[in-house]
Amino acid sequence: MTPFIHPKYWFSWFGVGFLWLMSQLPWRWQMKTGGAIGKALYYLIPKRREVCLINLRLAFPEKSDSEIEIIAKAHFESLGKGLFDAAFSWWGNNQKLLNLSQIKGIEHIDEALVTKRPIIFLSSHFTSLEVSGSILADRLKSCFVFRPHQNKLLNHISIQRREARFGQTIAKDNIRGMVRMLKQGIAVWYAPDQQFQGKNHMMIPFFGIDAPTNPATSRLAKLSNALVIPIYCTRSEENNGELGYCLHIMAPMKNFPSDNINNDTLRINQIIEAQVQNHTEQYLWTHKRYKGCLIDGKSIY
Repeated sequence: MTPFIHPKYWFSWFGVGFLWLMSQLPWRWQMKTGGAIGKALYYLIPKRREVCLINLRLAFPEKSDSEIEIIAKAHFESLGKGLFDAAFSWWGNNQKLLNLSQIKGIEHIDEALVTKRPIIFLSSHFTSLEVSGSILADRLKSCFVFRPHQNKLLNHISIQRREARFGQTIAKDNIRGMVRMLKQGIAVWYAPDQQFQGKNHMMIPFFGIDAPTNPATSRLAKLSNALVIPIYCTRSEENNGELGYCLHIMAPMKNFPSDNINNDTLRINQIIEAQVQNHTEQYLWTHKRYKGCLIDGKSIY
């Protein structure tokens, strides 16, 4: 930790300390604070706000500008709450988190385990993604695929806390390592739904608009003979019996992978689209999902 005492990390340390402190407070306080921060961020980071609005207009062309703005504002609130979801899953009381959690579709994992085949959890970037690992951590060994953070301190802490709470971690470009984990019987959490412009990217429709997409899920499943189980986590603050987090586990994808990687990747995008339709504001709309796409010869961003 010695390198991280440099002044350039002081602001990051302040942020980490604030998140740790908030993770010790009652969950409703965390959500209220996160929502307030999210509301402020909507106005404080106009570039991300514009990315969010563009993405929503492309994905939902049938909605009016006022409807899009309502979803965007709700998304930023969810984004703020997502900061505290991550903090709660890293430093909060694990039993309290589990008490606030439910699993829908756990039978799909139980049935998959009986087959003795490796498991790939096809994750999606919802704002409560970090909570997913904590909910399942005591049920099976797993490995969390992550994108290294540019801030070395935050990267160090995120790896440390994920490994302490979820299991192992592995960088997103370490495909050989993922295959090795799968063959050892360790489930791999893989979220391919952010914009991807590597040399093997494919332009695949996402909500009807071609988007640069990572086709690696199909290749990974073929190399390891793994079952691919779509999974995503949502948050509810309603007192209707579903207060807290819900981990949605879907049935393993049938006839996957196929001999057509284009169709396989399209199927994944369609699954994510269906998930988003039910929890639109909780999906991560602030990243440039359609980066590189042109409309009338101009970049959409």
